[in-house]
Amino acid sequence: MRHRLQFQQWVPYPVPQVFAFFANPENLPPLMPGWQKARIDSATLLSPATRPPHHQHTVAAGEGTRMTISFRPLPLSPVRMHWDARIPEFVWDDHFCDEQLQGPFAYWRHCHRVLAETRAGVAGTLVSDDVTYEMKFGPLGEVANLLGGALQMRALFAFRQRQLLKLLAAP
Repeated sequence: MRHRLQFQQWVPYPVPQVFAFFANPENLPPLMPGWQKARIDSATLLSPATRPPHHQHTVAAGEGTRMTISFRPLPLSPVRMHWDARIPEFVWDDHFCDEQLQGPFAYWRHCHRVLAETRAGVAGTLVSDDVTYEMKFGPLGEVANLLGGALQMRALFAFRQRQLLKLLAAP
């Protein structure tokens, strides 16, 4: 069974800066809890010639990018999980989506959207995450999702939101 989670966060930074942050695969591991020891094992990046002028110096994935990350699924686990993904949809300063090709889920699609929004007179960006996923192992996977899988995903996105503010504020 497919499940959907949605998250939103407003940050006081302009859309191009926020989008560039998310488009750079190097920023994914710092958004994950340290105990996961996440790392990018491989990634294809966009050629500078394909970037818009205001992103010429941005390191970025893009439509067609394939990426492999690895991480520990549980604290202190000696086992690393590998996650192969691709980006089938990418529109500068608007959104991109990643889909799992191989990894811990039976199905995974995550769309990142950014939208300029002013709050209390401060210009910023509304970041939206829309995740659709399906657990592996049929009914057993559904039980695992009920027993904590969905809660763990919510906790990981809450961590990610805290980290995003810290990382965007860093010089």
